[in-house]
Amino acid sequence: MQENDHSIVRAVLAGDKEAYGALVHAHSGSVFRVAFRMMGNEADAEEIVQEAFLRGYQRLESFQQRASFGTWVYRIAVNCALDRIKRPGIEAEYRAGDESDPEEKTVQVETQDADPERALLSREISAVQERAMQRLTPTEKTAFVLRHHEDRSVSEIAEVLGIAPNAAKNAVFRAVQKLRRELAPLRGMA
Repeated sequence: MQENDHSIVRAVLAGDKEAYGALVHAHSGSVFRVAFRMMGNEADAEEIVQEAFLRGYQRLESFQQRASFGTWVYRIAVNCALDRIKRPGIEAEYRAGDESDPEEKTVQVETQDADPERALLSREISAVQERAMQRLTPTEKTAFVLRHHEDRSVSEIAEVLGIAPNAAKNAVFRAVQKLRRELAPLRGMA
């Protein structure tokens, strides 16, 4: 896909502005997943996706074709999300996952034979998981999401975050350690 992405980029730079839609189509799903996991809600994630692809289009001349377009647009999206999180007043809203209704952010899929007790337990576990993710720093959360949800390599994570590979590896490690500590009480619940 990387070579196909590069040929589309060349076509856009040569004047075929409509070709950019193919890049948006190919990468918007994965960019949305990362944005959603970082922001915690669909509306903000959609705005991040739009902003990332708009910035990508505006800066397409700076894209170096030795890199993957997907990784490049991930980095733009992550930067958009981090900018939004760091805005005054947004950090408190971003961290407000502690008080918000966990059912707003997660989709509960219960079997038809799930009893009310099991359904309640499922919601409690989801709430604890959401709070644990919200307690990670933005860098740790992004690194964790890219590694464990998007299956990205440490070098790709480093490139997206603009940090050294060792720092990316440490961010993933710290996130996993924090999540393990936060989620340890759940071991006896399930």
